[in-house]
Amino acid sequence: MILAGAVVGPGTARAETPGAKCLAIKDTIERLACFDVAIGTAVQKEAPTVSQPAAESGPVADAAPVTPQPASLIDTAWGFLPDSKPAYLRLHQPNYLLFGRYTTDVNTAPYEPLFNAFDEEADFENVEAKFQLSIKGRLLTTDDHRWGLWFAYTQQSQWQLYSPDISRPFRETNYMPELFGSFRPGVEFGGWHWNVLNFGYTHQSNGRSDPISRSWDRLFVEAGVERENFVLLARAWTRITEADYEDDNPDILDYYGHGEITGIYKWRDNSFTLMGRGNLSTGKGAAQFTWASRPLLGPMRGYVQVFTGYGESMIDYDWRQTTIGLGVTLNDRF
Repeated sequence: MILAGAVVGPGTARAETPGAKCLAIKDTIERLACFDVAIGTAVQKEAPTVSQPAAESGPVADAAPVTPQPASLIDTAWGFLPDSKPAYLRLHQPNYLLFGRYTTDVNTAPYEPLFNAFDEEADFENVEAKFQLSIKGRLLTTDDHRWGLWFAYTQQSQWQLYSPDISRPFRETNYMPELFGSFRPGVEFGGWHWNVLNFGYTHQSNGRSDPISRSWDRLFVEAGVERENFVLLARAWTRITEADYEDDNPDILDYYGHGEITGIYKWRDNSFTLMGRGNLSTGKGAAQFTWASRPLLGPMRGYVQVFTGYGESMIDYDWRQTTIGLGVTLNDRF
């Protein structure tokens, strides 16, 4: 015998039909909603587990979950991802503020003619503040985002914040605009991925007049490879020679050399970088290590910077020193 909402037969127990209680609801919309919930629940209970045979004659094994691969560090930084905007601005080099930067040997030599002219005593402190601002923007790109035209601007300042006797001057500020193209080769070899090739023009100067004017112009090419959370960048440059009477620093290549190599390693949301450059024929160069911590407040991270060698700034291109600074940063290069 069949009853509403149940099936009864000899030797069987009364089983409730899914959705039987919904029949008593008079309102049409509420009744349909009730049926949706009841039938959906029943289907989920009765649906078999999806499995995939390991072999035609072997045991059946559950399908392994697919783990999404993290985005490439280079692709993210250089807008090679398919969903990146054709033209946009983003941070470039680290944007940081070092509250204190200590040097083993402060450079006063370039300023002595100025202080002598004004009958003042050069009294720079070994501890100063240092900060850097850096942005880049893509002007043009192809539909597949493998080619792009970029501009960049980086400004770095050394500020004698702790020298009230000489009115806390900015000891040095460097300006560096760049215009360059970028290309994604997409070549893999031995587990490494060659994902960026940049080439273009760089100008760098301190914007001052003689006797403390410093400047140079370069053409450069830069290649970047990566493997998981490690990026290696190699940049080579050639100087655009100026006329002798306009050149404030004709021997700058003796100290900066013709290129630099930078390694960036990401670990548990910390970022470590190590840069090295130099001129093998003169034996002069520099190295810099940085550590950016996990975010501490919003995007703000703790930041440590250690530099040793020549050329931390343009005015110090031929001055050897070791410095260490502590502060905060908004970003690292990747």
